[in-house]
Amino acid sequence: MTVWVCATCANHYPDTDAPPQICIICADERQWVPPGGQRWTTLAELAKAGHRSDIREVEPGLVGIGATPQVAIGQRSLLVRTPEGNLLWDPSGFIDEEAVRAVREMGGLRAVSASHPHFYGSIVEWSRAFDAEILLPEADVSWLTRPDPAVRTWSGTLEVLPGVTLVQCGGHFPGSAVVHWAGGADGKGVLLSGDTIFVTPGEDRITFVWSAPNRLPLPERDVRGVVEAVRPYRYDRIYGGWWTPVLRADAERVVRESAERYIQHLRGEA
Repeated sequence: MTVWVCATCANHYPDTDAPPQICIICADERQWVPPGGQRWTTLAELAKAGHRSDIREVEPGLVGIGATPQVAIGQRSLLVRTPEGNLLWDPSGFIDEEAVRAVREMGGLRAVSASHPHFYGSIVEWSRAFDAEILLPEADVSWLTRPDPAVRTWSGTLEVLPGVTLVQCGGHFPGSAVVHWAGGADGKGVLLSGDTIFVTPGEDRITFVWSAPNRLPLPERDVRGVVEAVRPYRYDRIYGGWWTPVLRADAERVVRESAERYIQHLRGEA
């Protein structure tokens, strides 16, 4: 039996003789199904096609784990390292022995989590490799396409490790979340945002989306909810769901000002 991987979003589905007819993630309006129809692959097929893990230090205490060539949505995971244990955030759909070995050498995992269901990817494979908790917001747990007993739900905020806190922001999904890492950016603080807070290509602004591929905006109430959720935290830098772009400095100010500019456009006041 095979773990099926959606070729478009790279979410994993349970071991069955044949893949499901549809991927529920891609069939939702926030994602997309290819014009030619639903397609499936497996980790073995991806490895045979030449995909392998791409592991890089992003900054001291933070390691990125992606895939080359890119798989599906193309997000890369972020491993937050602390003396009390490690958190893996936004696991990509691709995982191989090289990545597992590297994380084991860096101290293993206490927990795995993600910003939203599009990025649940190989979350169960990582959990099983390290007997780690899967931390999912109560509001979005029904989107997990490969249920597992390691799942622990949360809402609001959850301190996973000292100085490493999950923050539910809502918006893109009701449970859309970020990680606040207090020790990042030389102690100035970092947000790991997936696409809950979307860093733009110029690395000088952020934006908000209900659906990125389908170009659907987020309502004003949800934008204000995201900004309010992160207001209590100090942070200077934001890493989104991909290697680049990165908002490298002065991120608190940029989030506030970008949100107000976004709302001006929604209201037709720009």
